[in-house]
Amino acid sequence: MNNRTFTILSGYRSPRELGFETLHHEKIAIIGGTGLEPLLESPKQFKVRTPYGISPPILRGTFGNCSVVFLPRHGLKHEVPPHKINYRADMWSLKKIGVERVISTNAVGAINEKYSVGDLVIPSDIIDFTKSRITTFHDKAPVIHVDMTTPYCPELREFLSSSLKKLGQQHWSGGVIAATEGPRFETPAEIRMMRSVGCDIVGMTGAPEVFLARELEMCYAAIGFVSNMAAGIQSRLTVEEVVAAARQSTPIIRRVLEDSISSILKERKCSCSKALEHAKM
Repeated sequence: MNNRTFTILSGYRSPRELGFETLHHEKIAIIGGTGLEPLLESPKQFKVRTPYGISPPILRGTFGNCSVVFLPRHGLKHEVPPHKINYRADMWSLKKIGVERVISTNAVGAINEKYSVGDLVIPSDIIDFTKSRITTFHDKAPVIHVDMTTPYCPELREFLSSSLKKLGQQHWSGGVIAATEGPRFETPAEIRMMRSVGCDIVGMTGAPEVFLARELEMCYAAIGFVSNMAAGIQSRLTVEEVVAAARQSTPIIRRVLEDSISSILKERKCSCSKALEHAKM
């Protein structure tokens, strides 16, 4: 398999029983879509069996001077639509292999008309408009109410923002992402509604990753690249323009990720690692 190995890992307990032994040494994961797989040098492939099913193929390798893992949320061939992604298996598998920090990349549409195609956005908040996705690991006793006052890790967001400034890349630090069900694009009326409640960008994979990461006490931040203006702002939306924008954005996203990851401090100073301390009823 092109110098790759395939392993299934098993032996799990419930989310609140700390059975999350470190099976590898990578502390940082990148979650992305098709086109970002070549990020890693000499990648090895494996899957993780979880209580929620088997994860998609995860790639482990070198990125810059760091050892990281890459999880293609849609699969290696982009065969899984956004509403069918097994988000719980994805996030559980990353926690199981020892990941502490997750950086997500997302194609987004711009609701805020100050934004332009090609801009990068580091969201600070999210509104979940999805309908059918399971958004928690805690659907049994004990009852857990995790705090989402700062959905995205402020420490990770700062690393990303600092890298973008250093590279001189046009970007927006802050803003609200609207997470929608997909796989269809939104209607103009839906976009007007999202704008009225303060959303700046819209995408189909923002939730529930961010919520599940917090429940697993992992740091999570996202970097969105604007692939199109949202419905009603431009006359028509096509998959071709999204794919073209993704290809154009990949080189700068690679540079941002490499610079950010190389700058990340070994010890976490944020509160993400203690998210469950006062969440249990």
